[in-house]
Amino acid sequence: MFQKILAWLDERMGLTTIYHTVLDRKVPKVNWFFTLGSASLFLFLIQGITGIMLTVYYVPSPDHAYDSIQYIMNEVSFGWLIRGIHHWSASLMVLVVFLHMLRTFFYAAYKYPREFTWVTGVLLLLLTLGMGFTGYLLPWNQKAYWATTVGTSIAGAVPLIGPFINQVLRGGTELSAVTLARFFSVHIWWLPAAIAAIIGTHLYMVIRLGISAVPDKED
Repeated sequence: MFQKILAWLDERMGLTTIYHTVLDRKVPKVNWFFTLGSASLFLFLIQGITGIMLTVYYVPSPDHAYDSIQYIMNEVSFGWLIRGIHHWSASLMVLVVFLHMLRTFFYAAYKYPREFTWVTGVLLLLLTLGMGFTGYLLPWNQKAYWATTVGTSIAGAVPLIGPFINQVLRGGTELSAVTLARFFSVHIWWLPAAIAAIIGTHLYMVIRLGISAVPDKED
């Protein structure tokens, strides 16, 4: 019965073709450094799952943000674990994505015909840093408040457009409820959507062009 259902779906959806194209394709001889991309994707999924769980209890307002974090940590069953996984996987994701970019650079995998794959990877690194920056404010404690104040001030030091960038980030001249709501929105909606879209493009390019082999002495 299961085989008949699978054959029926395969005839209409091309599941076998998708499997051979995506999962059963030939790859050159590589090493463990080539798993950093898959590790980055896994960490992004962990971030998404744990982030969705945290939004059930988190309240993005200056009056309740810190208290909601304390409630998650101390009152919610396994809340401390979910938040811990979210926190440490975020730091690990930044590190792994950065190492993945270094591996790509040192192995010269950014060259023809994979230039666009490299561009999407750079964008993913920048968006990952953006996720870390916007998420840092959400606990709304002293460390988060002043670190974000310094970060937005650095962005505000850009010549000509710095004050405009600072105004956009903060939603005003100082950090306020608008800033917290803005960072929360960007953190859970805008940046994840952009990352998911670019990951899809990145994976498409990897599947279409394949991965580069480890350079030999002639290369």
